[in-house]
Amino acid sequence: MKPIWIVDDDESIRWVLEKALARENLATKSFANARDAIDALQTSTPQVLVSDIRMPGESGLTLLQAAKAMHPGLPVIIITAFSDLDSAVAAFQGGAFEYLAKPFDVDKAVELIRRALEESLREAIVEQSAVEAPEILGQAPAMQDVFRAIGRLSQSNVTVLITGESGSGKELVARALHKHSPRASQPFIALNTAAIPKELLESELFGHERGAFTGAQATRRGRFEQAEDGTLFLDEIGDMPFDLQTRLLRVLSDGHFYRVGGHQPLKANVRVIAATHQNLEQRVRDGLFREDLYHRLNVIRLRLPSLRERREDIPILARFFLGQSAKQLGVEAKRLSEHAMQFLSSLDFPGNVRQLENLCNWITVMAPGQTVEAKDLPQDLIDAQSHSSNVGMPSAPTAQAGQALPLAAVPSGAHDSSAFTNGAGNQAEKSNWATMLEIEASLMLANGQPEVMDALGRQFESTLIRAALRHTHGRKNDAAVRLGIGRNTITRKIHELGIDGAKDD
Repeated sequence: MKPIWIVDDDESIRWVLEKALARENLATKSFANARDAIDALQTSTPQVLVSDIRMPGESGLTLLQAAKAMHPGLPVIIITAFSDLDSAVAAFQGGAFEYLAKPFDVDKAVELIRRALEESLREAIVEQSAVEAPEILGQAPAMQDVFRAIGRLSQSNVTVLITGESGSGKELVARALHKHSPRASQPFIALNTAAIPKELLESELFGHERGAFTGAQATRRGRFEQAEDGTLFLDEIGDMPFDLQTRLLRVLSDGHFYRVGGHQPLKANVRVIAATHQNLEQRVRDGLFREDLYHRLNVIRLRLPSLRERREDIPILARFFLGQSAKQLGVEAKRLSEHAMQFLSSLDFPGNVRQLENLCNWITVMAPGQTVEAKDLPQDLIDAQSHSSNVGMPSAPTAQAGQALPLAAVPSGAHDSSAFTNGAGNQAEKSNWATMLEIEASLMLANGQPEVMDALGRQFESTLIRAALRHTHGRKNDAAVRLGIGRNTITRKIHELGIDGAKDD
């Protein structure tokens, strides 16, 4: 993460902010005047810029204007005298994120800078160029059909619904559709509707006006505005709350929307691509998804094959992921022996491409030597494959003899206590889950993945609930009692996390 720049001719203010931000483990860089900061902007960029408005030489407003011209998405906080209302208005007209009135409370200043920092990181994530994303890899006939479909849709702005199992690469297909479309030079904005709390999703999609609700201290653009003239990818659309489905339908129908708390309609020139692993037709029949929205989204449907339908692509994908993982960790890429590659190609991979990627991360961190043999792979994969006729699919890899295992290497749906203890009750292995979690978090952070806390939290909750349901033979009320949570809570979590097999007691 880039440092926070502090620009103020008052050395005491620079010192106070530097020390306060250092306590938050935030890097800073200070300037005594606006001219030095403007010159520095020619070669580097801060994550957030904090500047006094009145300084000898160029003013903070001049710096604000220069910063916005060079880096439009950079949040700028202007420090102004409490009584200088005209300056505060001018700062907002110039595009300031917020202003900080002197004398200010240090804790409130840090809180404001943190909000600006979150906005800056969010903007950086959503405005990443599609060119930076890895290309879709695949030579199997099923993937060739997908490539042909992308080619046919390349000059179209039609809405596309991508279906496929979790982890099969639906976002990569959406990025490819954008990259090869007339909108390729415009933003590609992705939003996982299942990862955002219901009460925040509306603001995330449509933005909000200043003062629209508690904590809305600045106007914020939503994803529709961020994707203007480009593509908006809505992943896990089947999990969108019913009332928000109505608002989305209205945008798709007439191209207009309102920010939360706003009264001025905004026009959206956005191509929408949606994706889901769920059966939307069944959700319509169950009354959980609007039929009119389903038909509006289902103009062109593109089905992505599971990894077990394209086994011939496993070697090329494994080599790519091993190279990618090694680059992220700054180590030499490991190689799979011919026998190990044949073994991987025989697996069903219920977690699809994502599971294979996570397994390659595990191999990079845990496997001994540069050439990896089949015996070096997680023992549970080997045991599960040898008993696949009984088990039905490979179990999650586990830690072996004091080793730790990233949580991401565990297939979706296989997160239970036996995956960590191998059923033997070994106390040393049981204690490894915290180490596994730390490794997984480190890999995700090194990869620049957003919302790490939410992603791992969902895995953790899903693991506990699945384990409790297995223990109670699917009786969710009994499982809730065993977990110490309420019945309504477990029902909501089962729905949010897409957990199957639960039944009423």
